[in-house]
Amino acid sequence: MAFIKRKERSKERFSLLLLDLEEYYFEQHTVYHVTTSSAKKRKIRGSLKVCSKSIIFEPEDHVEPILKIPLRDCKKIEAVEEKDQNPFNESKPAGLTILCKQVYLIKENNVVAPYKVERGDSTFLFHLEVSSKTEDVVQTLLQLHRASCLDKLGDQTAMIAANLQSRLARTSFDKNSFQNVSEIPHMECEAEMVTPLVTNPGHVCITDQSLYFQPLNGYPEQVVRIELHRVKQIYKRRHGLRPLGLEVFCTENDFCSDIYLKFYKTSDRNDLYYYIATFLENHMVEHTAESYMLQWQRGHLSNYQYLLHLNNLADRSGNDLSQYPVFPWIIADYSSTELDMMNPATFRDLSKPVGALNKERLERLLSRYRDMPDPCFMYGSHYSSPGYVLFYLVRVAPEHMLCLQNGRYDNADRMFNSIGETWKNCLEGATDFKELIPDFYGNDPSFLLNCLSLDLGKRQGGSSVQDVVLPPWAADASDFLQKSQKALESQYVSEHLHEWIDLVFGFKQKGSEAVAAHNVFHPLTYEGGIDCDSIEDPNEKIAMLIQILEFGQTPTQLFTTPHPQRITPRFQSISRTSSVNTPLNELSPASTSEDSSFEDLTEETRRLAWNNIAKLKLMSTHKIHKEAVTGIAVTRTASSVFTTSQDSTLKMFSRESNGLQRSMSFSNMALSSCLMLPEDKAVVCSSWDNNVYFYSIPFGRRQDTLMGHDDAISKMCWKDNQLYTASWDSTVKVWQCDSADIANNKRCQFELLAEFEHEAGVNTINLNPAGTLLVSGTKDGTATIWDTSSSVQLHQVHCHSGKIHDMAFSPDSRHVLSVGEDSCLKVIDVQTGMMISSVQADEEQRCFCWDGNTVLSGGQSGHLQVLDLLSNKVTTRIPGHSGAVTAMWMNEQCSTVITGGEDKQIIFWKLDC
Repeated sequence: MAFIKRKERSKERFSLLLLDLEEYYFEQHTVYHVTTSSAKKRKIRGSLKVCSKSIIFEPEDHVEPILKIPLRDCKKIEAVEEKDQNPFNESKPAGLTILCKQVYLIKENNVVAPYKVERGDSTFLFHLEVSSKTEDVVQTLLQLHRASCLDKLGDQTAMIAANLQSRLARTSFDKNSFQNVSEIPHMECEAEMVTPLVTNPGHVCITDQSLYFQPLNGYPEQVVRIELHRVKQIYKRRHGLRPLGLEVFCTENDFCSDIYLKFYKTSDRNDLYYYIATFLENHMVEHTAESYMLQWQRGHLSNYQYLLHLNNLADRSGNDLSQYPVFPWIIADYSSTELDMMNPATFRDLSKPVGALNKERLERLLSRYRDMPDPCFMYGSHYSSPGYVLFYLVRVAPEHMLCLQNGRYDNADRMFNSIGETWKNCLEGATDFKELIPDFYGNDPSFLLNCLSLDLGKRQGGSSVQDVVLPPWAADASDFLQKSQKALESQYVSEHLHEWIDLVFGFKQKGSEAVAAHNVFHPLTYEGGIDCDSIEDPNEKIAMLIQILEFGQTPTQLFTTPHPQRITPRFQSISRTSSVNTPLNELSPASTSEDSSFEDLTEETRRLAWNNIAKLKLMSTHKIHKEAVTGIAVTRTASSVFTTSQDSTLKMFSRESNGLQRSMSFSNMALSSCLMLPEDKAVVCSSWDNNVYFYSIPFGRRQDTLMGHDDAISKMCWKDNQLYTASWDSTVKVWQCDSADIANNKRCQFELLAEFEHEAGVNTINLNPAGTLLVSGTKDGTATIWDTSSSVQLHQVHCHSGKIHDMAFSPDSRHVLSVGEDSCLKVIDVQTGMMISSVQADEEQRCFCWDGNTVLSGGQSGHLQVLDLLSNKVTTRIPGHSGAVTAMWMNEQCSTVITGGEDKQIIFWKLDC
């Protein structure tokens, strides 16, 4: 209901909703309507509105009805001369007369009701208060009358459009309307302000301070002003399937914009968009579907907020009823006295479109679909259209419904009488497949109540249409909304909402996936389904455009791969069936172990640490290598720190003595990484000489060597007696080696268990905490996710334009973060392989640690930076090394960090909470 402007109806009765669809209001004149009844002459003062398809007279006396005279029904329009007794005086036009065959009477006694129609010839006489304008008004009306009487709709539209453009060309933006005399104009053009069912032409002007719109007719106000510093978001819009729209928001409410403009040229729209975007780039964050997805997945956006964001990004607007925000039916139980949200049967199956929820009806539709010639479709009506929106909102937007339906309400039995009946009809009706609107999950229940005491007709049983009948489980309209909100945010819906998003905004919207999901609508409803500009016949073009606008439109497709599931809390699932792969289901089991309280305490410590990560303080700096540091490994007691370097040495630094304790060299080539084996008995080092070296800490010597690759080994991981080695020879190998043997100073029998092939040299790898998944990053920017138990490749994503430096799973294993040579940070959803976030850093990042939301990374400049992935903002920069940060280690409590750099130093950091 964001578009419903509350106003005092006693003050203003006229509205642009009294016009026909696609009709313009040009000008108004103060007149006297002269009537004669029972030989008594009356003069009724009011305003005469000249519109492109009608003449509207709004009397000042609110008891009198508004008169609407369609120009196509006019038989005669002429000026009448004043009769003067003095033959020497020049005759003057005293008024204009209109002879018409029908007239609409609207808002008699100022009551919103269906229009009354008086048929039969009637003559109306109007005296203009400024009589000298009479002839000009008559000529204008005659010209518009000729347009309305043309046989073809395309010709009518073209003639009216020419009249409109002529009016716009003869006028310009009045710069006296500037709020400040010092404002500097940037550009001026013509456009139309869009509100539901209405477009109002005028002039747009943008300055260095404000965006202005000045209606051609001065209605509803002389000028609309938007201060640029207040703008929060701007969105390009398609209007009538053409890229002509621009919507501006000055609040965080993505349901209610401050102005929606439709331009006549795409270039004008784009120029204005980029000017505002440039002006706002310092304080406006440009959000993408992927960035919102990440916030939603991790619980930082509610289901309601996320759906609103997706609607907004998919060109849905509260100002455009053909693209009004669409929300799903959630609840399927409208008969119980109590709503059981722990019972899956309470909820609608979100994996199916409304048309596929009833198996018997679907079979009938599919039978027709199979026999249908091209273009074939399963559903003859859409799930969202202007008619459906106003079906739900008629009690609060009656004038919009009257506008849409030529002055009439729908049949009383077909109106929105009962929520349960409406749901039943959506399940069983032959042509009813509509979804819901956001208002069903909002806080204003007025659309369910007949607060305006409207006469909406009587049903067949004789009862009048009043408030919407609620399900038994709702005490009143407010209670219904509260329970609907609770249902939308419930665990069941949170676990399955991604399935509905796939249908409406995602990969099941079009193509073979849509066919398989029984989700195929008429081709005209899809973006790109038809190019209106390519239709040469103006009549065919107008008819096609009207059909598209009235039938409803499918949202812009936002996702082309399966949408990830939301990360839900650790309590018992109530899903009908699991919708994620088994390996991922096992990643976050309900905590049942005896030491769960200890785990919870550790998790709380980590959370607190990450909340304060920006307070990281440099404790000490140590230059212990001759070349760049490449790896850091630390004993469990944190008493000893081992580092590898391109100077080919492994160094052991003592935290107790705060000095270098040992230095080892295995070959004359660089060492690329190191890791600590369990029990702190051995360090494993990888080398550019293609070998892996095992160093015994107790014995202080090289214990074993694994000659495993044909090129340099770049990175290693260890889990449960399995060593994973990545190499520039384009492979990752998995080796079985017993850490107990190594700890006991025995020679190890290395067994090759698996080999993962790549198209390019592998630069980095990492395991998820459970060791069930491995991610690899190559020199050509490709990330690959592998199932370690089956050695099967799950996803391959080309995410960077240069080599990948570092990768890591989030603690819950739902996401992978990577940093690369292209200075980007990329987040990949593990379940779907979708790249859901991309952040362009101000410099190349080389290594990092993260908690799934916040990233602590080391950059090319040597500084550490703290980045919030949910807002895509760098929150803190911390000076550190004098060269690139090349290695990073963090303890389990996330309170201590060690970094290594190209400046040959290691730096110890401590969290200062």
